[in-house]
Amino acid sequence: MLTFRAKRVYLAFMTTAKDVTTRRQFLKASALAAVALPPLARSQETPPATARKRQIKKGMMYGSVPGSMPVLEKFKLIRQAGFEGVEVNSGMNQEEVLQARDATGLVIASVVDTVHWQESLADPNPAVRQAGLEGLTAALHDCKAYGASSVLLVPAVVNQQVSYDEAYRRSAAEIRKVTGLAGQLGVKIAVENVWNQFLLSPLEAARYVDEFHSPAVAWHFDVGNVINTGWPEQWIRILGARIHKLHIKEFSRKKRDQEGLWKGFEVEYLEGDNNWPAVMKALDETGYRGWGTAEPAYWPSGVDLPTRLGQVSRKLDEIFAL
Repeated sequence: MLTFRAKRVYLAFMTTAKDVTTRRQFLKASALAAVALPPLARSQETPPATARKRQIKKGMMYGSVPGSMPVLEKFKLIRQAGFEGVEVNSGMNQEEVLQARDATGLVIASVVDTVHWQESLADPNPAVRQAGLEGLTAALHDCKAYGASSVLLVPAVVNQQVSYDEAYRRSAAEIRKVTGLAGQLGVKIAVENVWNQFLLSPLEAARYVDEFHSPAVAWHFDVGNVINTGWPEQWIRILGARIHKLHIKEFSRKKRDQEGLWKGFEVEYLEGDNNWPAVMKALDETGYRGWGTAEPAYWPSGVDLPTRLGQVSRKLDEIFAL
Protein backbone atom coordinates (compact mmCIF):
# COMPACT_ATOMS: atom_id res chain seq x y z
CA MET A 1 0.00 0.00 0.00
CA LEU A 2 1.30 3.45 -0.90
CA THR A 3 1.98 5.82 1.95
CA PHE A 4 0.30 9.21 1.98
CA ARG A 5 3.60 10.76 0.90
CA ALA A 6 4.02 8.31 -1.95
CA LYS A 7 0.52 9.03 -3.20
CA ARG A 8 1.31 12.73 -3.31
CA VAL A 9 4.51 12.06 -5.24
CA TYR A 10 2.58 9.81 -7.60
CA LEU A 11 0.02 12.49 -8.39
CA ALA A 12 2.66 15.16 -8.91
CA PHE A 13 4.79 12.85 -11.02
CA MET A 14 1.97 11.66 -13.24
CA THR A 15 0.99 15.26 -13.91
CA THR A 16 4.42 16.19 -15.24
CA ALA A 17 5.49 12.88 -16.77
CA LYS A 18 2.56 11.32 -18.58
CA ASP A 19 4.85 9.01 -20.47
CA VAL A 20 5.64 7.06 -17.30
CA THR A 21 3.27 4.14 -17.53
CA THR A 22 4.85 1.23 -15.74
CA ARG A 23 4.97 0.44 -12.04
CA ARG A 24 8.75 0.05 -12.19
CA GLN A 25 9.20 3.54 -13.64
CA PHE A 26 6.86 5.09 -11.07
CA LEU A 27 8.63 3.49 -8.12
CA LYS A 28 12.00 4.58 -9.45
CA ALA A 29 10.80 8.18 -9.85
CA SER A 30 9.23 8.13 -6.37
CA ALA A 31 12.47 6.99 -4.80
CA LEU A 32 14.44 9.73 -6.54
CA ALA A 33 11.97 12.38 -5.42
CA ALA A 34 12.11 11.17 -1.82
CA VAL A 35 15.91 11.37 -1.75
CA ALA A 36 15.73 15.03 -2.75
CA LEU A 37 13.38 15.93 0.12
CA PRO A 38 14.71 17.31 3.42
CA PRO A 39 14.40 14.83 6.33
CA LEU A 40 11.54 16.65 8.08
CA ALA A 41 9.38 16.62 4.96
CA ARG A 42 9.89 12.87 4.52
CA SER A 43 9.35 11.87 8.13
CA GLN A 44 5.91 10.87 9.31
CA GLU A 45 7.18 10.43 12.86
CA THR A 46 8.12 14.10 13.36
CA PRO A 47 5.28 16.33 12.11
CA PRO A 48 5.75 20.09 12.32
CA ALA A 49 4.73 21.74 15.59
CA THR A 50 1.88 23.55 13.87
CA ALA A 51 0.14 20.38 12.65
CA ARG A 52 -3.58 20.43 13.44
CA LYS A 53 -3.96 17.90 16.23
CA ARG A 54 -7.30 18.98 17.73
CA GLN A 55 -10.56 20.31 16.39
CA ILE A 56 -10.24 23.56 18.34
CA LYS A 57 -11.10 26.49 16.12
CA LYS A 58 -8.71 29.43 16.23
CA GLY A 59 -10.08 32.91 16.90
CA MET A 60 -8.84 36.41 17.76
CA MET A 61 -10.44 38.84 20.18
CA TYR A 62 -11.23 41.99 18.19
CA GLY A 63 -10.82 44.24 21.22
CA SER A 64 -7.29 42.92 21.86
CA VAL A 65 -5.97 44.09 18.50
CA PRO A 66 -4.48 47.57 18.99
CA GLY A 67 -4.97 50.47 16.66
CA SER A 68 -7.86 52.49 15.30
CA MET A 69 -8.94 51.37 11.85
CA PRO A 70 -12.09 50.40 9.96
CA VAL A 71 -13.62 47.09 10.98
CA LEU A 72 -12.93 45.61 7.55
CA GLU A 73 -9.22 46.45 7.74
CA LYS A 74 -8.86 44.84 11.14
CA PHE A 75 -10.82 41.78 9.99
CA LYS A 76 -8.48 41.48 6.98
CA LEU A 77 -5.40 41.54 9.21
CA ILE A 78 -6.88 38.91 11.48
CA ARG A 79 -7.79 36.70 8.53
CA GLN A 80 -4.42 37.11 6.82
CA ALA A 81 -2.71 36.04 10.04
CA GLY A 82 -4.42 32.66 9.80
CA PHE A 83 -7.32 33.01 12.22
CA GLU A 84 -10.62 31.34 11.43
CA GLY A 85 -12.85 33.56 13.52
CA VAL A 86 -13.15 36.70 15.59
CA GLU A 87 -14.80 37.71 18.85
CA VAL A 88 -16.40 41.15 18.47
CA ASN A 89 -17.83 43.67 20.91
CA SER A 90 -21.48 44.41 21.40
CA GLY A 91 -22.69 47.80 20.24
CA MET A 92 -20.65 47.87 17.04
CA ASN A 93 -22.23 48.92 13.74
CA GLN A 94 -23.98 45.72 12.69
CA GLU A 95 -23.93 46.48 8.98
CA GLU A 96 -20.20 47.22 9.06
CA VAL A 97 -19.46 44.05 11.00
CA LEU A 98 -21.55 41.87 8.70
CA GLN A 99 -19.92 43.34 5.59
CA ALA A 100 -16.47 42.70 7.05
CA ARG A 101 -17.47 39.17 7.99
CA ASP A 102 -18.74 38.37 4.51
CA ALA A 103 -15.79 40.04 2.76
CA THR A 104 -13.14 38.15 4.73
CA GLY A 105 -14.84 34.84 5.45
CA LEU A 106 -14.12 35.15 9.16
CA VAL A 107 -16.63 33.46 11.44
CA ILE A 108 -17.91 35.62 14.26
CA ALA A 109 -17.49 33.21 17.14
CA SER A 110 -18.85 35.26 20.03
CA VAL A 111 -19.81 38.72 21.25
CA VAL A 112 -18.46 40.49 24.32
CA ASP A 113 -21.03 42.36 26.41
CA THR A 114 -19.29 45.73 26.63
CA VAL A 115 -21.39 47.24 29.44
CA HIS A 116 -21.03 44.50 32.06
CA TRP A 117 -18.29 46.25 34.05
CA GLN A 118 -19.75 49.75 34.25
CA GLU A 119 -23.40 48.69 34.46
CA SER A 120 -23.09 45.59 36.56
CA LEU A 121 -25.97 43.19 37.01
CA ALA A 122 -25.14 43.17 40.75
CA ASP A 123 -25.07 46.91 41.30
CA PRO A 124 -27.03 48.13 44.38
CA ASN A 125 -28.86 50.64 42.18
CA PRO A 126 -31.81 49.02 40.36
CA ALA A 127 -31.47 51.54 37.51
CA VAL A 128 -27.87 50.46 36.90
CA ARG A 129 -28.90 46.80 36.94
CA GLN A 130 -31.64 47.59 34.42
CA ALA A 131 -29.12 49.30 32.14
CA GLY A 132 -26.89 46.25 32.46
CA LEU A 133 -29.78 43.96 31.57
CA GLU A 134 -30.59 46.09 28.52
CA GLY A 135 -26.95 45.88 27.49
CA LEU A 136 -26.98 42.09 27.80
CA THR A 137 -30.22 41.93 25.80
CA ALA A 138 -28.67 44.03 23.02
CA ALA A 139 -25.59 41.80 23.01
CA LEU A 140 -27.78 38.70 22.62
CA HIS A 141 -29.47 40.26 19.57
CA ASP A 142 -26.06 41.21 18.13
CA CYS A 143 -24.97 37.62 18.65
CA LYS A 144 -27.96 36.31 16.71
CA ALA A 145 -27.47 38.82 13.89
CA TYR A 146 -23.82 37.82 13.42
CA GLY A 147 -24.44 34.09 13.51
CA ALA A 148 -22.36 33.76 16.68
CA SER A 149 -23.16 31.24 19.38
CA SER A 150 -22.56 33.04 22.68
CA VAL A 151 -22.25 36.32 24.56
CA LEU A 152 -19.35 36.69 26.97
CA LEU A 153 -20.65 38.06 30.26
CA VAL A 154 -18.98 39.29 33.44
CA PRO A 155 -21.99 38.70 35.72
CA ALA A 156 -20.99 40.73 38.77
CA VAL A 157 -18.24 42.66 40.54
CA VAL A 158 -17.63 42.16 44.26
CA ASN A 159 -16.22 45.15 46.12
CA GLN A 160 -16.69 47.12 49.33
CA GLN A 161 -20.14 48.26 48.18
CA VAL A 162 -21.30 44.91 46.80
CA SER A 163 -21.00 41.87 49.06
CA TYR A 164 -20.34 38.41 47.69
CA ASP A 165 -23.78 37.05 48.52
CA GLU A 166 -25.50 40.12 47.06
CA ALA A 167 -23.50 39.74 43.85
CA TYR A 168 -24.53 36.10 43.60
CA ARG A 169 -28.20 36.73 44.23
CA ARG A 170 -28.63 39.90 42.13
CA SER A 171 -26.67 38.74 39.08
CA ALA A 172 -28.48 35.40 38.94
CA ALA A 173 -31.86 37.13 39.19
CA GLU A 174 -31.04 39.45 36.28
CA ILE A 175 -29.65 36.69 34.07
CA ARG A 176 -32.77 34.58 34.64
CA LYS A 177 -34.81 37.37 33.05
CA VAL A 178 -33.16 36.73 29.65
CA THR A 179 -32.44 32.99 29.59
CA GLY A 180 -35.73 32.51 27.74
CA LEU A 181 -34.74 35.10 25.15
CA ALA A 182 -31.33 33.51 24.71
CA GLY A 183 -33.02 30.16 24.14
CA GLN A 184 -35.38 31.64 21.55
CA LEU A 185 -32.44 33.24 19.72
CA GLY A 186 -30.44 30.03 19.86
CA VAL A 187 -27.46 31.61 21.61
CA LYS A 188 -25.81 31.17 25.00
CA ILE A 189 -24.88 33.46 27.87
CA ALA A 190 -21.30 32.43 28.66
CA VAL A 191 -20.03 33.59 32.05
CA GLU A 192 -16.30 34.36 32.15
CA ASN A 193 -13.84 33.96 35.00
CA VAL A 194 -12.18 37.37 35.39
CA TRP A 195 -10.57 39.32 38.21
CA ASN A 196 -13.88 40.54 39.58
CA GLN A 197 -13.51 38.86 43.02
CA PHE A 198 -16.50 36.65 42.19
CA LEU A 199 -16.91 32.91 41.54
CA LEU A 200 -13.38 32.27 42.71
CA SER A 201 -13.38 28.47 42.58
CA PRO A 202 -14.34 25.97 39.86
CA LEU A 203 -16.76 24.21 42.19
CA GLU A 204 -18.64 27.44 42.78
CA ALA A 205 -18.51 28.32 39.07
CA ALA A 206 -20.07 24.97 38.18
CA ARG A 207 -22.78 25.45 40.80
CA TYR A 208 -23.57 28.95 39.52
CA VAL A 209 -24.17 27.66 35.98
CA ASP A 210 -26.14 24.62 37.11
CA GLU A 211 -28.55 26.61 39.26
CA PHE A 212 -30.02 28.26 36.17
CA HIS A 213 -31.26 24.88 34.97
CA SER A 214 -30.98 26.24 31.45
CA PRO A 215 -28.93 25.14 28.44
CA ALA A 216 -28.72 28.85 27.56
CA VAL A 217 -26.17 29.47 30.34
CA ALA A 218 -22.62 28.19 30.00
CA TRP A 219 -19.02 29.14 30.80
CA HIS A 220 -16.43 31.11 28.84
CA PHE A 221 -13.18 29.85 30.35
CA ASP A 222 -10.15 32.14 30.37
CA VAL A 223 -7.04 30.00 30.78
CA GLY A 224 -4.64 32.79 31.79
CA ASN A 225 -6.94 34.43 34.32
CA VAL A 226 -6.73 31.39 36.59
CA ILE A 227 -2.94 31.21 36.88
CA ASN A 228 -2.73 33.93 39.54
CA THR A 229 -4.62 31.79 42.07
CA GLY A 230 -4.94 28.28 40.67
CA TRP A 231 -4.44 25.76 37.87
CA PRO A 232 -6.53 25.90 34.70
CA GLU A 233 -6.44 22.15 34.05
CA GLN A 234 -8.25 21.64 37.35
CA TRP A 235 -10.92 24.17 36.40
CA ILE A 236 -11.37 22.50 33.01
CA ARG A 237 -11.96 19.06 34.50
CA ILE A 238 -14.46 20.39 37.04
CA LEU A 239 -16.37 22.62 34.63
CA GLY A 240 -16.30 19.98 31.91
CA ALA A 241 -19.08 20.30 29.35
CA ARG A 242 -20.16 23.63 30.85
CA ILE A 243 -17.23 25.22 28.98
CA HIS A 244 -18.58 26.67 25.73
CA LYS A 245 -15.66 28.91 24.72
CA LEU A 246 -12.01 29.47 25.61
CA HIS A 247 -9.84 32.54 25.93
CA ILE A 248 -6.22 31.64 25.26
CA LYS A 249 -4.08 33.88 27.44
CA GLU A 250 -0.63 33.55 29.00
CA PHE A 251 0.48 34.60 32.51
CA SER A 252 3.81 34.72 34.34
CA ARG A 253 3.94 34.50 38.14
CA LYS A 254 7.56 35.65 38.00
CA LYS A 255 6.67 38.88 36.18
CA ARG A 256 3.74 39.36 38.54
CA ASP A 257 6.03 39.11 41.56
CA GLN A 258 8.83 41.24 40.12
CA GLU A 259 6.93 43.91 38.18
CA GLY A 260 3.37 43.98 39.49
CA LEU A 261 0.14 42.01 39.25
CA TRP A 262 -1.03 43.05 35.78
CA LYS A 263 2.45 42.70 34.29
CA GLY A 264 2.00 38.97 34.62
CA PHE A 265 -0.02 38.99 31.40
CA GLU A 266 2.74 40.68 29.40
CA VAL A 267 4.59 37.53 28.44
CA GLU A 268 4.88 35.58 25.21
CA TYR A 269 2.78 32.49 24.72
CA LEU A 270 4.58 29.33 25.92
CA GLU A 271 6.94 31.43 28.07
CA GLY A 272 4.64 31.92 31.07
CA ASP A 273 3.36 29.54 33.74
CA ASN A 274 0.56 27.84 31.84
CA ASN A 275 1.17 24.11 31.69
CA TRP A 276 -0.22 23.92 28.18
CA PRO A 277 0.23 20.14 27.71
CA ALA A 278 -1.79 19.61 30.90
CA VAL A 279 -4.42 22.12 29.71
CA MET A 280 -4.73 20.38 26.36
CA LYS A 281 -4.95 16.97 28.04
CA ALA A 282 -7.76 18.20 30.29
CA LEU A 283 -9.63 19.61 27.27
CA ASP A 284 -9.22 16.27 25.48
CA GLU A 285 -10.69 14.48 28.49
CA THR A 286 -13.75 16.73 28.47
CA GLY A 287 -14.18 16.38 24.70
CA TYR A 288 -13.87 20.10 24.00
CA ARG A 289 -14.21 20.99 20.30
CA GLY A 290 -15.09 24.69 20.39
CA TRP A 291 -13.29 27.98 19.86
CA GLY A 292 -9.95 28.93 21.34
CA THR A 293 -9.80 32.72 21.04
CA ALA A 294 -6.53 34.57 21.54
CA GLU A 295 -6.54 37.49 23.96
CA PRO A 296 -2.86 38.50 23.90
CA ALA A 297 -1.58 41.21 26.22
CA TYR A 298 2.00 41.00 24.98
CA TRP A 299 2.70 43.33 22.05
CA PRO A 300 6.51 43.63 21.70
CA SER A 301 7.90 46.96 20.57
CA GLY A 302 9.38 47.14 17.10
CA VAL A 303 7.08 44.47 15.68
CA ASP A 304 4.42 45.65 13.26
CA LEU A 305 0.83 44.56 13.70
CA PRO A 306 0.55 42.08 10.79
CA THR A 307 3.77 40.35 11.89
CA ARG A 308 2.67 40.14 15.50
CA LEU A 309 -0.75 38.75 14.60
CA GLY A 310 1.00 36.10 12.54
CA GLN A 311 3.21 35.24 15.50
CA VAL A 312 0.20 34.89 17.80
CA SER A 313 -1.56 32.71 15.24
CA ARG A 314 1.41 30.35 15.03
CA LYS A 315 1.73 30.23 18.81
CA LEU A 316 -1.86 29.06 19.07
CA ASP A 317 -1.13 26.39 16.47
CA GLU A 318 1.74 25.18 18.65
CA ILE A 319 -0.39 25.16 21.79
CA PHE A 320 -3.25 23.30 20.13
CA ALA A 321 -0.77 20.67 18.87
CA LEU A 322 0.72 19.88 22.29
